[in-house]
Amino acid sequence: MADRPTVLLIEDDRTIANFIRVTLKARDYVCLEAADGRQGLRLLTQEAPDVVLLDLGLPDIDGTEVLRKIRSFSQVPVIVVTARDQESEMARTLDSGADDYLSKPFSMVELLARIRVALRHSAQVAGRRDDPVYEVGRLRIEFDRRRVVLDGAEVHLTPNEYKILALMARNAGKVLTHRLLAKELWGVVLDKDANSLRVFMTGIRHKIEAEPTHPRYIRTEVGVGYRLVDE
Repeated sequence: MADRPTVLLIEDDRTIANFIRVTLKARDYVCLEAADGRQGLRLLTQEAPDVVLLDLGLPDIDGTEVLRKIRSFSQVPVIVVTARDQESEMARTLDSGADDYLSKPFSMVELLARIRVALRHSAQVAGRRDDPVYEVGRLRIEFDRRRVVLDGAEVHLTPNEYKILALMARNAGKVLTHRLLAKELWGVVLDKDANSLRVFMTGIRHKIEAEPTHPRYIRTEVGVGYRLVDE
């Protein structure tokens, strides 16, 4: 990654695009702009940006199709930024390969935070894919030993609880949908799986959170899935 991260913004609303561009440049990002999907795909292949901000309501190609095309050849982090705020669509977009989802209107503080998380996650995947340890706050996960430690004391998880937590740690900062978690856990996705996942998450939170009802580590994305914090 270059010293100045490059963000590709695929957005047809010029007012929003100008606001994002000015803010990004003020934070020392390089900002490339595309007003439609085809131009965005061309810039992606030509410039190899570090992060893509993708609107779904584009004039030529729907953003979900742009996302599908991106994922056919690139694993660049994609943050969907859109006025479509239905939970079902958010989940579908994440299942299709988006790394994050931000509904309009949004604050630039939140968007910048999501970009930083995407960059960190990308660096971890590229440079530390086989890192045997994940640490955040007082929580430590030792993948090679299948061991979870909190405040220096080992936490005893069931096999399924460990599998969920390890998967989330490998994707820290990224929203993992109910569908993705269920598929990783059971290999199939059934209607009852969301309820089963809630039971597992409740068990995990009671073991690693000081206040399970106000979690420090595992955040719920309502109607979509869960996110393990990475800072």
